[in-house]
Formats: sequence, structure tokens, C-alpha cells
Amino acid sequence: MFTPRETLIARDDMVLVIIDVQDKLAAAMPHRDRVITAVNRLARAAALVGAPLILTRQYPQGLGPTVPQVEDTLLDLAQHGARVSGVDKTAFCCASEESFLEALSATGRRQVVLVGMETHICVAQTALALSGTGFQVQVAADACCSRDDEMHELALQRMRHGGIIVTTSESVMYEAVARAGTDEFKSLLRIVKE
Repeated sequence: MFTPRETLIARDDMVLVIIDVQDKLAAAMPHRDRVITAVNRLARAAALVGAPLILTRQYPQGLGPTVPQVEDTLLDLAQHGARVSGVDKTAFCCASEESFLEALSATGRRQVVLVGMETHICVAQTALALSGTGFQVQVAADACCSRDDEMHELALQRMRHGGIIVTTSESVMYEAVARAGTDEFKSLLRIVKE
């Protein structure tokens, strides 16, 4: 188990994993707009502090591409030097895909922040699997969703019981930036106010 101090976001050890925020999947989500906004803010904040980003797509032939709002944000961040990688997958658990494990290993990071769709399927399976192999895993609850609110809430409870830290997107962003009165903090404020 991690100490309270170790559970704070460490900008030099964090990687943001955006799971399956895809057209056909998002269309079924009642809170998709809120989640997409939170995912985009977290992506910008991660890039601001130099954290790498990994985007996954579940069976894109069936569920379609990443939603344009997130795709455009990641393309913009990559054009401005952010480390963004993508993984297509068929396994629900990202950690069951060799290409995902390779992308994660290439970051050299051990603190994984998960966001995306759906909380009770791909997000929960990935969180529990990664935590079981020694990663410190955090899930930003407001940047995840399921088709049904009860499934979302039960998945968050399950992950908490499994040792996953359930947090919020703003908590992650402010912990990563860590202090006010800097140009970086001013940039964070612009991100939060978008």
C-alpha cells in the first residue's frame, strides 16, 4: 500500500491514459460532454507538466475513432511537443494488450492516471490489473463514465476496495502543478476556466 504522501500526483512520474473515448461509445453515454471536457483539460494539464499521454481505442472498426474534440486536442498537443502515443486494442483490459504495455513501459513512469469509457469495464479492469503489478493507479472519477450511473458508482467503489485512488480531474491537475504564482500556474488557470 502507498503512503498518503506517495498518493499525491508526481509530475515526473505521472502518465495520463485516456481509454476508449470513441464516437459510438460516447454516443451512448449520458454524461459524455462533461467527461470529454474533463479529459481535454487533463490532457492539456498533463502536457503542461511534461507528462506523457497514451490514448487507447477499443476495436475502432466497430466503435469508431476517438471523438473529434479529444482527437483535436491530442493532435494540437503533439504538434507542440507533447508525448502522445496511441494503442488500438480488442482486450477490455489495456494491460492485456502487449502494445499498451510497451507504450506504458516506454514512458518510464509508474503513476498512472486513468480516464475514459466505460468505468465499469475497460477503466476498472485496467486499473485493477495495473495496480496488481505495482503501478500506483489513480482514476479521475469526473473524467470517466458508464452508460448507467449506478454501474459507474459501483465500479468506483470496487476500485477503491482494490486499492485504487479515486480522485477528480482538478485534484490531479493542481497536484501536478503544485504551486501558485508561476507562469505554469497561470496556464493551468486558463485550462481550468475553458
